[in-house]
Amino acid sequence: MKLTTHVLDTAAGRPACGIRVVLRRLRDGAVLADAATNHDGRLDQALLSADRAEPGPYELAFHVGDYYRSQGVSLPDPPFLDVVPIRFGAAENAHYHVPLLVSPYGYSTYRGS
Repeated sequence: MKLTTHVLDTAAGRPACGIRVVLRRLRDGAVLADAATNHDGRLDQALLSADRAEPGPYELAFHVGDYYRSQGVSLPDPPFLDVVPIRFGAAENAHYHVPLLVSPYGYSTYRGS
């Protein structure tokens, strides 16, 4: 199994650079990866590779509040969206691509390719 992601800032119409992304295995709460998106809104490496993967539930946590503050976006205190958690199940040995489309007040995700 391989896990990748990318983040698009739908409010600005561009990739979101500098968003912290944390991957946890929900079965035991183990943090498996902690990285930040690059200028393309992607990570420089896969979050999870075949040698560390196992079927089960996972959570990606996207720290979008910090990103929007760094962009100079005026947010309420606390922000409407601070950390966006996406929980998903990996049932097979496959490539899971989990994109995040985000703005200060909404988000969407899907299983990509």
